[in-house]
Amino acid sequence: MKPFPWQHALWRQIIDLADRNRFPHALMLSGAGGLGKEQFAKALTARMLCRTPGEFACGECRSCRMLTAGHHPNLLTIEPAEKGRLIRVDSVREANDFVAQTAQQGGYRVIYLQPAEGMTIAAANALLKSLEEPGSNTLFILLADIPSRALPTIRSRCQRWTFAIPDEAECLPWLREKLGNDEDARFWWRVAGGQPLLAVELGQGESRQLRQTLREVFEALVRGAEPVAEAARIDRQALSSVLWYGIAWLEDLIRLGLSGETAQIRNSDLLPLYRQAVKNGRVRDWFRLLDYAREQRRLLAAGSNPNAQLVLESWLVRWAALLRS
Repeated sequence: MKPFPWQHALWRQIIDLADRNRFPHALMLSGAGGLGKEQFAKALTARMLCRTPGEFACGECRSCRMLTAGHHPNLLTIEPAEKGRLIRVDSVREANDFVAQTAQQGGYRVIYLQPAEGMTIAAANALLKSLEEPGSNTLFILLADIPSRALPTIRSRCQRWTFAIPDEAECLPWLREKLGNDEDARFWWRVAGGQPLLAVELGQGESRQLRQTLREVFEALVRGAEPVAEAARIDRQALSSVLWYGIAWLEDLIRLGLSGETAQIRNSDLLPLYRQAVKNGRVRDWFRLLDYAREQRRLLAAGSNPNAQLVLESWLVRWAALLRS
């Protein structure tokens, strides 16, 4: 496994540390979820466990074959039992026991944990012991979409590497291969806010259809449709994605309302709707709706289980009220 093309500069910096024996015992890889941190972390894990590494893991030694088979005695992966749940203290205690052992066949022991901001307080506190006394040839790789939500004591014990939004030129060949042509590659890269993996996800299958449905709902609300009836058209299971689109569209609206400029608009195909909405609404009201959407999405990420239909209806009622004010 190798990092993505837009990650090569960061990869060379990290591998240079390893080659000069200046590698830290704990890394926190942070950045938006669609930038490919996971693949980077897995490529790094493979390289650190490889017995004959070059720039990347060799892929052929016994250690690489064990990793490919899905079981390596020197790797411990810690993730929530279910998506949207928190990492519990028992999982972290397993890491503490793992660190206390001697690495089998020599080499590094790697503890891969994600999301770093998704641990219970008890789990985070339990992890501190291992981070403070990791032992030799031990590497913690922690992934965080929103590192500010991780405990400061966890962040302070890790060397932090931030994944920035890459330039379009760095991503375009890869996106073109995934999405079929330049036009789609550029469009979805912009819709995704410069996150290449998210661009591919949004531009295909159910995600693409969801955006089309939401656009139709937006158009209907502008024309005066009943918001509760429109909410029935939306899949309740897609609540987090609906809120994500709502946040992105509100940010576009606020940019347009404050500056009148279109250069920074991510969803250029929605400009006619944005202009109509800007005529009817006040910017301060868009900010209030944006705060509401962000809070609802934060609650979902924290494991809350709201009534999705009620949230969707409330969301669209608020949209409709602003579009008609």
